[in-house]
Amino acid sequence: MKELFGNAVVGQSGGPTAAINATLAGVVRGVLENNKKNIAKLYGMRNGMEGLLAEDLIDLSAFFEGSEEKLRLLEQTPAAALGSCRLKLPKPQENPAFFERLVAIFKKYDIRFFFYIGGNDSMDTVAKLTAYLASSDYEMKVMGIPKTIDNDLLGTDHTPGYGSAAKYIAVTMQEILRDCAVYRIPAVTIVELMGRDAGWLTAASAVGRLTGGMEPDYVYLPECAFDLDKFIADVKAALARHPNVVIAVSEGVRFANGRYVGEGSQSGATDKFGHAYLAGVGKVLEYAVRDSIGCKVRSLELSLPQRCAAHLASETDLTESAGVGKAAVLAACEGISGEVMAIDRIPGKTYAVAFAHHPASSVANGVRKVNPEFCTPEGNQVTDSFCRWLLPLIQGERKIVFQNGLPAHLTF
Repeated sequence: MKELFGNAVVGQSGGPTAAINATLAGVVRGVLENNKKNIAKLYGMRNGMEGLLAEDLIDLSAFFEGSEEKLRLLEQTPAAALGSCRLKLPKPQENPAFFERLVAIFKKYDIRFFFYIGGNDSMDTVAKLTAYLASSDYEMKVMGIPKTIDNDLLGTDHTPGYGSAAKYIAVTMQEILRDCAVYRIPAVTIVELMGRDAGWLTAASAVGRLTGGMEPDYVYLPECAFDLDKFIADVKAALARHPNVVIAVSEGVRFANGRYVGEGSQSGATDKFGHAYLAGVGKVLEYAVRDSIGCKVRSLELSLPQRCAAHLASETDLTESAGVGKAAVLAACEGISGEVMAIDRIPGKTYAVAFAHHPASSVANGVRKVNPEFCTPEGNQVTDSFCRWLLPLIQGERKIVFQNGLPAHLTF
């Protein structure tokens, strides 16, 4: 196989995570350690594909050359340091001129390696670019690198970013539970968590049961059809056991007919990929409890901190996120293209993983649901087997560099 030589470009897309910059650091390390054997220079595209189209690029090789300190600082920086976007690419057969424009930019900057860090929709970009290049005379390697707190990508045991988000949720839920337990007045607290189509994040709220901590009374996931009458019955049963009831619910819970429980509180608007904007299910359930039971009730949204709380990131997550980024560079330099990296859990008593890759076409636009065995038959809690599966992913804490009492962040 003929070895390619040229420049590389990397971008970040979709919703940020506390570990997406660790993956970027891994890509940078992979390129620097390649020592210009295949890749002469690494560009970063600002705001994903939008930045590439605008030729808004930064020379990351020069920025990070010889500075492990900068790379470590990048790893502890939340959000997407290069900026993100939610640009939906057209189908190659419907708009070949769009892809011809991309190839012209690749040729102009001698880009032969393309790395895109993102979730389901970002892998759609990887798949479409790969499909177009198959009929093009311009040779380059295209690799998708997974990222999403939702943990809903196909083909991987878990996604970079999920472990840190799950850790934040588990810790915050412990704190909420203890705060709610100080009074004897009957009260219900409903905590709404992210997760439009999969309940991995919400499920993380229960892991305290295996650590000597506390857990919410009920956990409701999109994978289990939601019944409002049964929900009210659950709340009444919990109030009969103790005065302070705490419930975790995913923003994407649906009724049996497929309608979102929180749909009534939204405008019906969708993003560029056709996904409904969701939020407000906590308020819907708060009003339902108030009207049906009449006790003190409140709802909380953990919202953005779920994906940007880098001060509480999982060391395991950061290490794996950086590792999968570096592995993507190694794979591309070995001739792999059109694939999405994955994390495989190695069977055994001791937690260990290996990096693999799968065709982007088999990953793009799919949704990985919570395993059926991780949900209780009643549909209102998760099982111990889920908690045991999750525990290794939230292990360890990075020693954070502080400046004047606040975590230091890197910016370009």
